[in-house]
Amino acid sequence: MAKNQFAQPHFQDEEAARQWFEAARWSSRPICPNCKSAKFYATKKLGRYRCAAPTCRKDFTVMTGTVMERSHAKLTQWAVAFHMGASSKKGFSAHQLHRELGCQYNTAWFLHHRVMEAIRRGGLDLPPLGGDGSVVEADETYQGKRDEPRVSPQRGNRPYKHSSRGPRNMRPIVALIERDGRVRTFHVPVADQRAGLGNLHRTLSGVSA
Repeated sequence: MAKNQFAQPHFQDEEAARQWFEAARWSSRPICPNCKSAKFYATKKLGRYRCAAPTCRKDFTVMTGTVMERSHAKLTQWAVAFHMGASSKKGFSAHQLHRELGCQYNTAWFLHHRVMEAIRRGGLDLPPLGGDGSVVEADETYQGKRDEPRVSPQRGNRPYKHSSRGPRNMRPIVALIERDGRVRTFHVPVADQRAGLGNLHRTLSGVSA
């Protein structure tokens, strides 16, 4: 009988996954990703720490400042995604991850994109885009069908029809592109100006997306 490669605790239990990621990132004790201080306080929420440096005092987790930040995916899902990325000789696809996790495809796509970015750079850290004299551009595109089509209040909450105004029932993606070639992509509910500017602000201000 084939051995289940995802039978280990950090693929099944959130607390075990948190400890697994903390050991991989910090080795011995948490370090504030904002100011690099090794002094911290534990908070009431398990896995969330507060920096003890007087000039910082920010809360952080093992996900802060990494490719996992601002994700609603479970740490066990991230563990599976990283394992598949590291153990696959020819790489892996978002569709493979989607089937393995049984999650929505846009979640698998996001996980796959971030894991491949971490593997390409060789680390979990995700530094902000931009800087002095750097230009960051924003654009949008569409990929794949939505799990549930958008509905139109004007049409009695029936699905939008395809029209020349754009692919209503496809997944919108906003891309932020730095002139030196770095790219960040985000699945968003609607590819409008608000979504683009919101992701641009968070990414340039040092809050990894």
